[in-house]
Amino acid sequence: MNIKDAQVRELALELARRRHTSMTDAVRQALSEAIKAEDAIRDGLARRLMDIGRRSAAKPGRFLTDDDLYDDSGLPK
Repeated sequence: MNIKDAQVRELALELARRRHTSMTDAVRQALSEAIKAEDAIRDGLARRLMDIGRRSAAKPGRFLTDDDLYDDSGLPK
């Protein structure tokens, strides 16, 4: 692995030292962990949005109408 950015190289080296592994393995592990964390964030957001959708669908009638959004002059409230 050829890391040209000095700061990135130092960070990879420090992580490798702490984990007692090679720089390549340290970078592989860190990237894998970052991707898993991003997936968890995305999955959590999707679950929250689906929950909002289910609660909204369970309410009778329309969720919002133009009267909720605009005043008598047609301007946003």
